[in-house]
Amino acid sequence: MRDLCQLSALEAASEIASGSITSHQLVSACLHRIDSRDENVRAWQYVDAEAALEQARIKDQQEPAGPLHGVPVGIKDVIDTQSMPTTYGSKIYKDFVPKRDATCVQRLQQAGAIILGKTVTAEFAIYQPGPTANPHNFAHTPGGSSSGSAAAVADFQVPLALGTQTAGSVIRPASFCGVIGFKSTKSRYDGQGMIDTAPHLDTLGAFSRSVDDLLLLDGVLGPDEAEPNKEKENPVIGVCRSPAWEHASSSMQAAILDVAERLRKADAKVIDIELPSIFDELASAQKKIHSREAWDCLGQHLRNNPSQISEVLTSFLIGGRDLSDNSYDEALVVQESCKRAIDIAFQDADLLLTPSATGTAPLGLLATGDPIFNRIWTALGVPCLGFPAQRDINAMPLGAQIIGKPGMDRQLIKQASWVIRHGSIW
Repeated sequence: MRDLCQLSALEAASEIASGSITSHQLVSACLHRIDSRDENVRAWQYVDAEAALEQARIKDQQEPAGPLHGVPVGIKDVIDTQSMPTTYGSKIYKDFVPKRDATCVQRLQQAGAIILGKTVTAEFAIYQPGPTANPHNFAHTPGGSSSGSAAAVADFQVPLALGTQTAGSVIRPASFCGVIGFKSTKSRYDGQGMIDTAPHLDTLGAFSRSVDDLLLLDGVLGPDEAEPNKEKENPVIGVCRSPAWEHASSSMQAAILDVAERLRKADAKVIDIELPSIFDELASAQKKIHSREAWDCLGQHLRNNPSQISEVLTSFLIGGRDLSDNSYDEALVVQESCKRAIDIAFQDADLLLTPSATGTAPLGLLATGDPIFNRIWTALGVPCLGFPAQRDINAMPLGAQIIGKPGMDRQLIKQASWVIRHGSIW
């Protein structure tokens, strides 16, 4: 029997609806994969196999009730689930079970999805990593903070998983693990029941192995969006080195330029885009906003339970506490000014192409990598889609990302199919 774990969410839903496979078979295959691999990958904080199989049996007795009928989904462990613990990656919440599901979880269930379990996150979705390893090489980080979601999808343990991004917590793990990651436009997806760490930055996202799965998910989680009258097959690609370009490894720089050249040969118009000078300040502003608002949201845990907070998070929170009000206000002004100026970058381009990360996943599991190539896009609140572009000489993934106009999420996802088909050699 073929390996059902390799099905995309869309393929699985279609085959369940047609009767070619059952939800029980699919969930069983995912659970078997978890049993055989997760001792090393360690992507899951919590899995209730019996409950998932029982849900699958029930789905198999029903007519499909939604586009994800019978399909298992992983949920990052900073998103509330009333039937499973939500630990936020913290010892403080090791036995906490929320009273209600997050809105995104409710919508997944209404669409027929089966919540397979909770995926590992960094402590309070910030920088202290959990135990998850990179499926391509267990000695390397999977990135963070959505480490478990990225690794579970990359390792064929689940076809689709939710994540969150406040700096680079979706796009960077997708790059390191060789999967597709999507960060929606800020507030496009309802964040009720998702951890608050920085209200000006926190954004819901997802991981998949198929662009079509992200379109499917956006239809479940997102609002109605006016579709273009005609899809543009060959978008104008703006290569945006951004102020962070010097931080990219030589292999990452070469990979981005190779993607651009491949798109040019596929008859895309490829141009260089230089951001206005005010964007030079945005990464620093994002860091200040993140640290101050993290202190506002999470500082009580440091005050009340200091022994249960890691040194990494303690240092980050104290930095936010000690940031002056004037510095914080100035950072918000920079953020708002750049949001107003972002249209300049899209005057001549449909999409921006830029690195997803500085390079391949770093060696070691004690840190999650540098989000320098994600900070400004998160601060801008624009939709971002990361995809595996190449492998390095050690077969580790190198990821690129494309950036869309604010609110044009579905257009970005649709155009991503063309970009990946012609630009990636993954």
